Amino acid sequence: MKVSDFQFDLPEHLIAQRPLPERSASRLLHIDRASDQRIDRQFADLPDLLTDKDLLVFNNTRVIPARLFGRKASGGAVEILIERLIEPRRALVQLRANRKPVQGSELKVDDIACLEVAQREGQFWHLTIRDGPDWPELLDQRGHMPLPPYIERADEGMDRDRYQTVYGQVPGAVAAPTAGLHFDQALLERLDRQGVGRAWCTLHVGAGTFQPVRVDQVEDHQMHAEWLVVDSTLTERVAETRARGGRVIAVGTTAVRALETAADGGRLEPFCGDSRLFIYPGFQFRVVDAMITNFHLSGSTLLMLVSAFAGRERILAAYAHAIEAQYRFFSYGDAMYIE
Repeated sequence: MKVSDFQFDLPEHLIAQRPLPERSASRLLHIDRASDQRIDRQFADLPDLLTDKDLLVFNNTRVIPARLFGRKASGGAVEILIERLIEPRRALVQLRANRKPVQGSELKVDDIACLEVAQREGQFWHLTIRDGPDWPELLDQRGHMPLPPYIERADEGMDRDRYQTVYGQVPGAVAAPTAGLHFDQALLERLDRQGVGRAWCTLHVGAGTFQPVRVDQVEDHQMHAEWLVVDSTLTERVAETRARGGRVIAVGTTAVRALETAADGGRLEPFCGDSRLFIYPGFQFRVVDAMITNFHLSGSTLLMLVSAFAGRERILAAYAHAIEAQYRFFSYGDAMYIE
């Protein structure tokens, strides 16, 4: 299977650079697999597509202000993008500079922190705080929201709120679980009144989610690791949903990956740890019946995931329709509901 089979052309003006004034004002492209129809809706229509037997599974991760700007001892600028906080004073990071720092060298963040570049791990570096506050405090004071590379502007104050779900509780992600950005409190309350179930997993989205696939054959790609938790409360809620004939609806590809990782042994069981699960066409889904997801990058692993769920030709046809209908793409863009 070739990566080129999952590529498409997207006009740049359809890449959403800012969120809409209201979260739930986004559009929703409904892919009805039974009738093979594409239906243009508004995201606020979502409750009309669900019943009181259904269970929505949300990823309750919270995005940290994971981008820092510092200086090398030589004075050269360096950008630090956190991949994962390992300990209070140790992190796994990406470093961007004209010349990459060498192991053992120092980096400074303004006048409040001195950092040491420790050993390399693949494309990442281990970075230790030698002097200054621990990572959470340093990021809170000097960190910037890690907007994706296709958003061609610096982060602003409003991004601390809008590049974050309203229900995020567990800090650790360095990219937003973007399908959840469309939910506001009013919509969640409507779903509650309707009796639609709600359950939580945690998956800390890593910066690797934006890394391009650098191989020609899909099967040769090595997936980046992301830490996740599926607890016994969630597995019990899924079992209850199945028993009453309801559907398990994942809010985002991160919730899909969490659930299917926890069921990778053949049945859904509690799971805590790293996942490198790569979902592409031919994958056997064991848990998820429907998903809500944003539009994904051409040739990306996330596009392969939704293609595995609904079929490559069906998804690419839906993307072509979305382009023609001027949907907004990627993190701050519109959404799909795929049955």
